[in-house]
Amino acid sequence: MAPQREWLEKDYYAVLGVSKDASQDEIKKAYRKLARQFHPDSNTAADAEQKFKEIGEAYAVVGNEDTRREYDEIRRLGASGFAGMGGGFPGGFNGAGAGDFGDLLRGLFEQGGAGSPFGGFSGGGRTRAARPQKGRDLTADVSLSFEDALAGVRTKLRIRGDGACDTCHGTGAKPGTQPHVCRQCGGSGQIAIDQGPFSIAQPCPACGGSGRQIDDPCPTCSGSGRTIKTRELTVKVPAGIKDGATVRVPGRGGSGANGGSAGDLLVRVHVEPHELFGRRGDHVTLEVPVTFAEAALGTKLTVPTPDGGTATIKIPAGTPTGKTFRIRGKGAPGRKGTGDLLVTVAVQVPNELTKDQKRLVEELRGLDDTTDRDRRFGTAAQAQAQETS
Repeated sequence: MAPQREWLEKDYYAVLGVSKDASQDEIKKAYRKLARQFHPDSNTAADAEQKFKEIGEAYAVVGNEDTRREYDEIRRLGASGFAGMGGGFPGGFNGAGAGDFGDLLRGLFEQGGAGSPFGGFSGGGRTRAARPQKGRDLTADVSLSFEDALAGVRTKLRIRGDGACDTCHGTGAKPGTQPHVCRQCGGSGQIAIDQGPFSIAQPCPACGGSGRQIDDPCPTCSGSGRTIKTRELTVKVPAGIKDGATVRVPGRGGSGANGGSAGDLLVRVHVEPHELFGRRGDHVTLEVPVTFAEAALGTKLTVPTPDGGTATIKIPAGTPTGKTFRIRGKGAPGRKGTGDLLVTVAVQVPNELTKDQKRLVEELRGLDDTTDRDRRFGTAAQAQAQETS
């Protein structure tokens, strides 16, 4: 929305009944409340329709963060005493002529350049060429196996979005013809509307702000230069990618306008769970079941690694369940190098015992040392344990 002369005359915050420091949510709530109150369908008062329009006009400006910033700055300039505006601006100025104010605005807006929030203003009837606009970003999803996510992979994607028309190659003109510079705006894409001490630049009605005109539009895209189409491309997914991460592919999104660059493609990665391995940052996790005898007496275990190989770890005698062993360099690639494989042992207790196993376990129980438990919990716990056995 281009700034309007009315911005200098109307206090849109007062119209909505909020302070100038109100949050966007507070402004939205105030607008909805007033819109319901003064909607012509439910309010039959003579001035309801006019108030409803004023409320909508106010919200259209301050309800949008970008236009709100422009509005606030223009109001600040108008009230900052550019030599003290008198007569209820824009009727006159005290201490400075309209030319002084126009010169100051012109200097400010020209310094702002393409990134200035006052791109719709011109200090002296000047207009800017239509700015190049970057194309919009497109999104796509890809599912990878756990192994491919660790190793990295090139995958093909089919995306659907706007792109340059294949018939006119993005010119918008019928094949064999070319667009020409707009005669009304001279290619700037804007025309200046005189507003007293300064001018407001508005999109050229002849070319729609593009700065060019097409006499013979392309029959495929109707002169827009764009069509919605499906493209197939190959995306490189880096090694070690995590589930939920996004890969940005520059320049493979929607096409730009007015010579602007194409947008980016954002590829959301979904990693399928593995039946054995898990992830903890750049480390890969693995849980290995061991028997009571292996944990008590110690053993050597051969475990699989994520790269398809194996590794041997030594389980010391007396290893408790939940103990984790580290195999360095067998995890996932990361920014700080490759992570490790974290192997956690889980002591398994059999659900059922054979007669021989039960006899041996009972013999072992008779030899178990419960001194530490007795000291910590007392003989009552020991007696209760014997009663329930």
